[in-house]
Amino acid sequence: MDEILNQLGALVLGAVPTMIFFIVLVAAYTVLVHKPLHRVLAERRARTVGAVAAANTAIAAADANSLKYEEALRAARAQVFAAREDRLKRWAQEREAAVAEARKAAQARVEVARKEIEESARVARAQVESDAATLSASVLKAILPTGAAPTEGVL
Repeated sequence: MDEILNQLGALVLGAVPTMIFFIVLVAAYTVLVHKPLHRVLAERRARTVGAVAAANTAIAAADANSLKYEEALRAARAQVFAAREDRLKRWAQEREAAVAEARKAAQARVEVARKEIEESARVARAQVESDAATLSASVLKAILPTGAAPTEGVL
């Protein structure tokens, strides 16, 4: 057993430089790679979280601006529609006024024409009556012999 222990001691004694080299390697890895890597990853995570937060803030601001723009657009559309309605009402009133004026002028022309027709009819009646007397005298003259006198009230 002594021999096993001697071999084991020699093996452990031969492994001491390997253990020291391994410990130095782990320490160098920690100092040179692990800590800077953690620092860079933490910085990147902070920047990413900050960028996400900034993006969320920008999205919220864009949504707020979008709502303001939509409200302004709605108000502008309402204003345009109101102006259009006012214009249509004004045109309708102008058209109604023009129609009323045209109706009044047409009524006046109808009255003038009616008076002219009545006057023309009166003149025509008077002329027909005067012509009727002359025509009846001519007819009687043509029908009756020349020596006979027409009697009153024949017509």
